[in-house]
Amino acid sequence: MGNGDKNDEESSKKYGVPLYGAAWAPLAAGDSDSTASSKVNGHVVLAGGGGEGRSGIPNALLVSAFDFDSNFLSDQPVAKLGTGSDLPYRIAVHPGGEGVICSLPKSCRWYEWEENTNEDKHSLSLKSSDKVLQQLEDVGQQLAMTFNHEGNLLAVGGEDGKLRIYKWPSMETTLDESSGHSSVKDLDFSPDGMFLVSVGSGPGRIWNATSSTSIASLPKENDEVFGFCRFSRGTDADQVLYVTAMRDKGGSIVKWNTSSWKRMGSRHVVRDPVSAFNVSPDGKLLAVGTIQGDILILSSTSMQVQTIVKKAHLGLVTALAFSQDSRALISASLDSSARVTLIKDKKKKGLNLWIILFVIVLAVAVYYYAKNKGHLL
Repeated sequence: MGNGDKNDEESSKKYGVPLYGAAWAPLAAGDSDSTASSKVNGHVVLAGGGGEGRSGIPNALLVSAFDFDSNFLSDQPVAKLGTGSDLPYRIAVHPGGEGVICSLPKSCRWYEWEENTNEDKHSLSLKSSDKVLQQLEDVGQQLAMTFNHEGNLLAVGGEDGKLRIYKWPSMETTLDESSGHSSVKDLDFSPDGMFLVSVGSGPGRIWNATSSTSIASLPKENDEVFGFCRFSRGTDADQVLYVTAMRDKGGSIVKWNTSSWKRMGSRHVVRDPVSAFNVSPDGKLLAVGTIQGDILILSSTSMQVQTIVKKAHLGLVTALAFSQDSRALISASLDSSARVTLIKDKKKKGLNLWIILFVIVLAVAVYYYAKNKGHLL
C-alpha cells in the first residue's frame, strides 16, 4: 500500500473551482458509433463553483480528458459550461449516453453531450438542453440523484426529505414519498432495477421500484450514522448492499443481505469520517474518500484495504466514480482538484508471487533429491 507511481502527479489537476460532483462520460456519449469507445472513454465531467456569493469563483460544469496510456488528466478542462449564480452540486450521468442531470440549489437541469472533432482530436462538451424538467423545478436542493442501470428510471432525494422516482424520459412520477427521511443523503438502484435504497436521517429504507412501496427498514446499531449506500455490482447471485456508517471510532462499511435485508456484518475501515463512497462496475472493489483527503480502495469480498492514497487531496473528498471498465477511479475535492487513480492489478502480482514460491520449493526439492540420491550411491 502507498502513494503509487511517479505518474500520480500528472493524474491530479487543479481546476480553480471547489468540486462537488464527478463522473465518467459513458462510452457512447456524443458518438453514434458506440464501438468507437476508446475515443471517448477518457472523459470525465466535474461540477462545482463558489455558490451565490461574490467570491469571483464561477459555477460550472467542466469536462476534462484523461489518457489511460499515459495516466494524464488534461491541464485544463476541454469544455466548460457556466451555470450562472447556481452552484452545480450533484450530477448523474445517463448510462445510455444521452446526457447529464445536475442538481442546483432550487431545481435540477438536464444537459446533453456534444461531440467535437478538430484536427483529428476528439473531445466532448456539454450543452444546455431544450428539455426542461418541469417536475424538478422549484423543488429545493436535491442531495442525491441516480439512474438505474437501464436508464429508464431516475431517483432523486432532497434536503427536505422528499424521495421521488420518475420514469425516464417521460418524467412520469412513480413514487413521491416525504416520510422516509427528514433529509435524504444517498440513493442507489439494485443492478436489476427492482429495488432502491435510500439513506439519510434515521434508518435506511428499501423501496420496491416497481410497486413504489417501502418493503424494508435497515436499522442502525448503537450510535451509527449512515452516510452512503451502494448495491454490489456484477452478475453473481449473491448480491449484497453496502452502507457506510460513522461511529465514535470512525468509518465502517456494513453489509446487508438483499433477500432478507438482514445485516451480515461490518468492518471498521478508517478513523476519519467518510465523505465519499462507490463500488466498481465489475463489483470487485469499494472506494472510500475521507474528510482528510485520503482515498482507500478495498476488496468488496473481504473489505480489506488494498491501496491507500494518503492526502490524495488537500481538502475533503466530495465524489468518487470508477470508470466503466473498473480500471480507474476519478475523485474530486473542495480543494478544487480532480484526480484519477489507476487500479493496480493485484491478481497479477499475486500470481507472480506464487510462481516464485513454486520455483523455490521445486529447487529445494530437486536439491534434496539429488543430495539423497548421491548419498545412496
